[in-house]
Parts: sequence; C-alpha cells; structure tokens
Amino acid sequence: MSDRTTPPFRADHVGSLLRPQTLLQARADFAEGRIDADALREIEDEAIRDVVALQQDAGLKSATAGEFRRASWHMDFIYQLGGISKSPGNLTVKFHNAEGDIEFTPAAMHIDGKVTLEQPIFARDFEFLQSVVTDATPKLTIPSPSMVHYRGGRAAIEQSVYPDMDRFWDDLTTAYADQVQAIGELGCTYLQFDDTSLAYLNDPNQRAEMAAKGDDAEHLHESYIRHINEALAKRPDGMAITTHMCRGNFRSSWVAEGGYDFVAEALFNELAVDGFFMEWDDARSGSFEPLRFVPKGKIVVLGLVTTKTGELETKDFLKRRIEEASEHVDVDQLCLSPQCGFSSTVEGNALSVEQQAAKLRLIVEVAEEVWG
Repeated sequence: MSDRTTPPFRADHVGSLLRPQTLLQARADFAEGRIDADALREIEDEAIRDVVALQQDAGLKSATAGEFRRASWHMDFIYQLGGISKSPGNLTVKFHNAEGDIEFTPAAMHIDGKVTLEQPIFARDFEFLQSVVTDATPKLTIPSPSMVHYRGGRAAIEQSVYPDMDRFWDDLTTAYADQVQAIGELGCTYLQFDDTSLAYLNDPNQRAEMAAKGDDAEHLHESYIRHINEALAKRPDGMAITTHMCRGNFRSSWVAEGGYDFVAEALFNELAVDGFFMEWDDARSGSFEPLRFVPKGKIVVLGLVTTKTGELETKDFLKRRIEEASEHVDVDQLCLSPQCGFSSTVEGNALSVEQQAAKLRLIVEVAEEVWG
C-alpha cells in the first residue's frame, strides 16, 4: 500500500465547511442593504483564506473554498445556467433526524429556455482559491447534470421548449462539457460532481416520487450515468474527476435511506470518474457489499466520519470499518473522508468549527497509519 499523489487522496474531504459567524453576519448585512457586493466579497475572501489554512494545517492534500460564496451546494450553480429560472413558490423537502422531521423549502426551478452556459460558472471564485492555496490541490465542487433534472423531473421542463427530452440532455451536457473545459483552462486539476440522485435512487420511496413525476425511475440512474459521461467526454488531460453521493445533508438531517445495491453495478462499472465519495457513517447507508462491483483502477473514498454530529470517532473504529470494506475491494483502492460536507447549505450542521477541525485531523492521522 502507498500514499496517493493524485486525487482523490488517502485523506480527503467532500467540500463544504462551516461558515464563520463573520461571514453569516456579512450575508445578512448584504441582504438588508447595509453593505455592498464589494464589501461582502472582501469578507468572503478573508474567510476563505482562513478556511484554506484550516485544511492545510489539518494535513489535507486538497483544499476547497468551503463553498463560502454559496447559499447551497447546488442551486447557486444551477441558477447560473441559461434557460433555468426560479419558479414562483417553494419546493418542500422533508429531512429526518433523530429528533423528528424538518422541512427545507428552496425556491422551485423551471426550465423555460434552451439550456446554455452563458459564461464559465465559479471561474473567478476558483481563481481566488488557487491564489491562496499553497500546500494542497485546489478542488472545485459543482452539482452534476443529474441534479438539474432530479430536482423537478420532467414536470419542471417546459414542454414547448423541450418536447423531446433527448434535446434537453444534449443541451445540458454540452453546457456542462463547456464548463469542464473552461475550468480546466484555468488550471483546475480536481473537479467534483456532487450527485445526491445516485444515492437517493436506492430508496424505493424516492423512485416512487420520480415515477409520479413521469420518469422511468427503475432506469433513471442508468440515464444519469450516461449523461454525466457525455458531460465529461472531453475533459482536459490531467484533470481528476470524482463524484460525491449522499442521502441528503441539511442541518444534520437526511432525506433518503438504503444501501447502494440498486445502482452499484452500473455506477462503478459505467460512470467515467476516477473516484467515488460515498457515505457509510451509519446504518442508513447499508453494507459494504456493493463494493464488490468496483473494477480495478477506480477509487472509493469511504465516508466513515460523520459530519452530522460533533462526536469524534475513534481510530480503532475507523480502522475496523476500513478493514470491513477491504473484504469486498482491495484496500489500495480505498481512501477516507467525512461522509458529506459540513455545511451543504449556509445553515451548517450541528457541530462546532473546532469539532470540524478535529474530524479533519483525525482523517489525516488514520489515513497515514493505514496507508503510510
């Protein structure tokens, strides 16, 4: 076994990090008109410098901007695509936790024009990240093209614009391919497609919801995999691509349940990415048995450290879980990370910045002891 010098790394993380109070206050001040956009960006810049230092100090070989310029992990990107607008009213997404249920009510989305990439999204933000990272590989996270469809399904796509769904997918994957190429031209060598749909679809209740929207839920994951591959077909040489799959992450709560069995064979053998970030932090995620489908050359990043609570896992527990996973795939094809981001939305999960840092340090220490 050996360390890895290319992404994903033995000790890695998903992307989002807890927003500091100064940033939360600045966003509130901006929303109320007390500061302008330039002042907000200056505060964001300083917060990103600090969070990059936190990641590097923990010993991580990848560094993100913590998604500090976003309200959510996906919609800030999706709304910047041409042809996509906010629809009147809100969606209601029910999340679950040990205490009960909470509701997340994002703005609804409507595809009422041809989907295009009007300009590279997050380009300026990524360039700033590059400028402040010194001892790690800058990593950009964006929602996968699947998420543009999964949020509302066929019902959210204007029939008059796209009577033929093949044309929708052609336009969407072309926009994504242009985005990947543009970010690559900026020097990005580590890009992640975040995709909750490929985890959600393991849950029969989620498949039933998509079927009710008029989609072929039993084969939707295969369609998504094919279209992600189209978006990545012309990715630049030297760019590592990973995907992250979770079952929902909002204020320490989740949406879906169930192991990866339904999607695993197609996922591991057909999706053209280098690594898979997957959550396995509790019983909702099922067993490690689906790892038997992982082919040689692909890397799975085990999300064993939960971001939903501040309680720190023990090294022995994590090592034992890695050993259990290695019964189904070579341990040299495994890495370690948190199960999800710490703050998929601006609200963040129920733990402190200090607990977050301790979890990141733990991941680095365990990875060093397991893989050297």
